[in-house]
Amino acid sequence: MSAAEGPLVVGVDTSTQSTKALVVDAATGEVVASGQAPHTVSSGAGRESDPRQWWDALREALHQCGDAAREAAAVSIGGQQHGLVTLDERGEPVRPALLWNDVRSAPQARRLTEELGGAKFWAERTGSVPAASFTVTKWAWLAEHEPEALRATKAVRLPHDYLTERLTGEGTTDRGDVSGTGWWASGTETYDQEILAHVGLDPALLPRVVRPGEVAGTVRDSHGLPFAKGTLVAPGTGDNAAAALGLGLRPGTPVLSLGTSGTVYAVAKHRPTDPTGTVAGFADAHGDWLPLACTLNCTLAVDRIAALLGLDREAVEPTTELTLLPYLDGERTPNLPNASGLLHGLRHDTTAGQLLQAAYDGAVHSLLGALDLVLDEDADRSAPLLLIGGGARGTAWQQTVRRLSGRPVQVPEAKELVALGAAAQAAGLLTGEDPAAVARRWNTTRGPVLDAVERDDRTLTRIAGVLSDAAPLLERSTDAH
Repeated sequence: MSAAEGPLVVGVDTSTQSTKALVVDAATGEVVASGQAPHTVSSGAGRESDPRQWWDALREALHQCGDAAREAAAVSIGGQQHGLVTLDERGEPVRPALLWNDVRSAPQARRLTEELGGAKFWAERTGSVPAASFTVTKWAWLAEHEPEALRATKAVRLPHDYLTERLTGEGTTDRGDVSGTGWWASGTETYDQEILAHVGLDPALLPRVVRPGEVAGTVRDSHGLPFAKGTLVAPGTGDNAAAALGLGLRPGTPVLSLGTSGTVYAVAKHRPTDPTGTVAGFADAHGDWLPLACTLNCTLAVDRIAALLGLDREAVEPTTELTLLPYLDGERTPNLPNASGLLHGLRHDTTAGQLLQAAYDGAVHSLLGALDLVLDEDADRSAPLLLIGGGARGTAWQQTVRRLSGRPVQVPEAKELVALGAAAQAAGLLTGEDPAAVARRWNTTRGPVLDAVERDDRTLTRIAGVLSDAAPLLERSTDAH
């Protein structure tokens, strides 16, 4: 470990599959230590995790960081959005957390939209139209299916809130993550009393929303963690808002994130209100907005297709007639929460490599279709796409994004951008800087730029046509659930 030039901070990413911790030099952005520990996610009808696993994983990840974590002057926790954590009077989980990719609440999302003024009402009030991923729909599902769990709940938290509260003893959240719940009014930046009353959620059960740059609390005791009592704790935020901080994003710069889910987003100065529901009007973590579109099926779905075919994920072959819509977990963009995958154009001479390429094409098509809606009218549509996430370093992902977008692609060398963004939040507490400015000082977007290639309009048109023709079938599969 090299000698640090400035104080050390810890940034944490508690994601769907694991918790990652980075110890970072606040002056230079150098990662001086890191650790990672896995979570278990149920694979039955829904997607659930025991929040206590996240705490155990945090302890293990920090233990792997060694002595460097003990020197940290501040810590911040970013994490997966939307998850519903229900706690009893002792602060213990009432039941496993319902995760963002649990789509069982799709009927509740439709019902809530209809009952409270329709899509336009929700978009104008909360910035987003409820989808099955949103926390408010999960609360409504719990009320309908597990009323005894609802009665036992004395506090409602998001995943990163749960870990922050165990550190500080105080119930807090931030504007970035709370904007994805469906019960926070983005226009007034307060909890929406009408929506809370409609779903039967007492606002006293919700955490205090900490402002950007405000201290969320201090470490109350060691809890077996390497932090000294009194260590500063930053607000934390949701994973996409944290990654935006980690990149030091300026308004209008587009990001395409390839993870378990796929997302496209950009920082915006104007509050988004898309009544179609394609764009979620999230807040970011430092006072602006983060319009975002999300697909449920990204790297995990394509890897599953590769595994079914017995192929390495890079073993793609060009295809001109094959279309695969890899909706293995339903889909959010387009909004088909219970749809399944669909294959069109299969022939005797189709190869396994062509099938795999078609899966990449189907996933990227969904993301690029939402990109124009995410970007402001004055955004530079020839600027490089920042490609991040687990798939960003994959050649097949890079080439598919280039071919279907027609844009240059930049791949930042920095890894674990969610944890880096959380670390920038922690550093901002010490220096008084905007965390995004901290990340720009750290030069986190540094990385190769891949030149633009001619856009493959033929493939885009073919996929759009298949999707349009298959819409009645996909809708029927949704209704069948």
